Amino acid sequence: MVVGASGHAKVVIDILERQDVCRIVGLIDTFKPPGTKVMGYEVIGPEECIPYLLASRRITGGIIAIGHNWTRKQVAERIREAAPELVFVNAIHPSVCLAREVELGSGIAIMAGVRVNPGTRIEDGCFLNTNASADHDNVLGEFSCLQPNSATGGNVNIGAFSAISIGANVIHGLTVGAHTVVGAGSTVLADLPDFVTAYGTPCRVIRGRNAEDSYY
Repeated sequence: MVVGASGHAKVVIDILERQDVCRIVGLIDTFKPPGTKVMGYEVIGPEECIPYLLASRRITGGIIAIGHNWTRKQVAERIREAAPELVFVNAIHPSVCLAREVELGSGIAIMAGVRVNPGTRIEDGCFLNTNASADHDNVLGEFSCLQPNSATGGNVNIGAFSAISIGANVIHGLTVGAHTVVGAGSTVLADLPDFVTAYGTPCRVIRGRNAEDSYY
């Protein structure tokens, strides 16, 4: 099952189809009526359906296809509580280049054209969007993301739930704190703290933010 039925879910569906290692049974979405179709797959129902789908053996695994990092985490926690036996799978596009000694958690989505270099660890619930690049010995904390065409140098630590936006670059050896958003096209030249929105070249802190805030 794919949890989510919007634009991010379309990308994840495409990846799962191209991987060709599982069959998509349908979509789970609390805000769209059952029967709604996305890329030929129907919304089965809301999150409350998941335990029944597992019990009936209609599903064995799933992935959460929701773009907002904190929201994705909240959904994951609710599902784990209601259906602890559910396995979260990874969706990795066939064009992705994963080097040796890359560690992957679960429930990860890695989109077309992404490159991940040796020694990097990608924790549970992350996604790396189209043509993003993570250099050697990075750590991407749980439910963080790299957006399209963003890049990190070596030995970069991206905090949990943080987002590196489209076309942003983080130079080597830096830490971006948890729940922090780096704006599109920015160049990060110094460490960033937790819970801030930062952008520009050089990147600077603009304001604080809360976990549930949008990225804009």
